[in-house]
Amino acid sequence: MNILSGLKNKLIGDKNFYRRVIAVVIPIIIQSTVTNVVNLVDNVMIGNVDTLQMTAVGIINQLIFVFNLCIFGGMSGAGIFAAQFFGAKDNKGVAHCFRFKLYLGFIILAIFVTVFLAFPEYFISLYIAEGTDTQNALLTLGYAKDYLFIMLLGLIPFMVAQAYGSTLKEVGETSVPMIGSVAAIGVNIFLNYMLIFGKFGFPALGVVGAAIATSISRLVECLFVIFVTHKKKEKYLFIKDAFTTFKIPKYIVVDIIKKGTPILINELLWSMGMAALLQCYSVRGIHVVGANTISSTVSNLFNVVFIALGSSIAIFVGQQLGANKIKEAKLTASRLIFLSFASSIVMGLVLMLLSPYIPYMYNTENNVKELATSLLFIYSIFMPFFALSNGSYFTLRSGGKTIITFLFDSIFTWCICVPTAYLLVHFTGLNILAVYAIVQGIEIIKGCVGLILIKKGVWINNIVNNKL
Repeated sequence: MNILSGLKNKLIGDKNFYRRVIAVVIPIIIQSTVTNVVNLVDNVMIGNVDTLQMTAVGIINQLIFVFNLCIFGGMSGAGIFAAQFFGAKDNKGVAHCFRFKLYLGFIILAIFVTVFLAFPEYFISLYIAEGTDTQNALLTLGYAKDYLFIMLLGLIPFMVAQAYGSTLKEVGETSVPMIGSVAAIGVNIFLNYMLIFGKFGFPALGVVGAAIATSISRLVECLFVIFVTHKKKEKYLFIKDAFTTFKIPKYIVVDIIKKGTPILINELLWSMGMAALLQCYSVRGIHVVGANTISSTVSNLFNVVFIALGSSIAIFVGQQLGANKIKEAKLTASRLIFLSFASSIVMGLVLMLLSPYIPYMYNTENNVKELATSLLFIYSIFMPFFALSNGSYFTLRSGGKTIITFLFDSIFTWCICVPTAYLLVHFTGLNILAVYAIVQGIEIIKGCVGLILIKKGVWINNIVNNKL
């Protein structure tokens, strides 16, 4: 009984614990849900125009996903310090971290825009399988280039909004980023309807209209978050010191680079790994790209709970480590990982039940719909293990163990997942569903490794104790 009682205490918190978690997590879930609903609506709208246009959007979104993850990874290094500085009540330290995010964000932005403008056809062609009808291949390439060039304009406000929004979350404010996203999403849906289909006197622009709508909505989100943050500077104290100087203390820069570079490289390699997996799957036909576009868009909507709980781990555990509350940090991590796992079992079952119906919202070929249904069903089975991996990743990262997260995440992807997919699609006769199931099933190993690392306590570390 004592063992069971101890285990229950370790995995399940009291009412006050869940009240605090809900206050932080619910706004993140709402923000992520609304964002993913809009991505789904975008997808359905484009899918009702033309399957090739939907495929083109899926290809470019996969490429931009690499940029998004690099921004996330680059800012996460500074975010680890920001959360711990806030826990230590050092607002100037948080301001330095925020300033670092902006500098790094503009560097990443310049690199990606240059690469995308210089080699668009090369990257797009990677996802168009050999043997694809020449006319379909050329149309897909043209749609993708049109979509990409306009989407590049939206990367600037996206980056700035991420710098502000992530810092607000690290100081415990999740509502402002949520409201900004919801407002932007409303703009996005309205503009999508007008510009994709040509309503209210506007021309029907298809993928071009979708790109314009997305870029404008990102600008709206950015301006909103900036305005509220500066208006409430008495509440968000870090912003008072954010622009009083352009300098960042050398020791902070060095420490962030040491801890943050592995995260940046990890996010870059992991997102490239996801892009490589899609490229492997695309070898089996362009219809696979369309089905995967549907599957990934829908599954992202069901991932919002465990993704939000991962973010909350970074916030709560980071703050507790910064305040030297080690015992509380260990309990919080265990309880949030368990909550993430349990909630993903529920979300996975819901996705499993809905998977036969959701793809039929799309006006695309039946073979694409059927394949998307099967991909969603397979994904739903492994969702709890994705939750374990995600929770483990954020726990390890909260203590600054970024080399371990690098090995745990991107090295695992590139050394195990990608080679497995490549070998199976090129050297076996297995159909795409079997290949996809095997690759997703590998996540079980990663989840188990994550739990072992958490249990060992290698992540427990106060990285700002000597900076006060």
